[in-house]
Amino acid sequence: MTSKVAKEALGYEQARDELIEVVRRLEAGGTTLEESLALWERGEELAKVCRRWLDGARARLDAALAEESEDGEGEAGQ
Repeated sequence: MTSKVAKEALGYEQARDELIEVVRRLEAGGTTLEESLALWERGEELAKVCRRWLDGARARLDAALAEESEDGEGEAGQ
């Protein structure tokens, strides 16, 4: 089953902001056990979305740095 977060295709900022709100609500308390569990599950999904965005950004950065390094080495040898 596909999670609700995956279906929504949230951007990093959207997922982060919603995760902040989930944490705020959990820390504030005053929710039932069932509501708290639902919030926790949503928070876990949102954290995964953020992690995927950050991992993708890291991979893109690493690739750009590797390409830049390769380009620099080729020019120095000429």
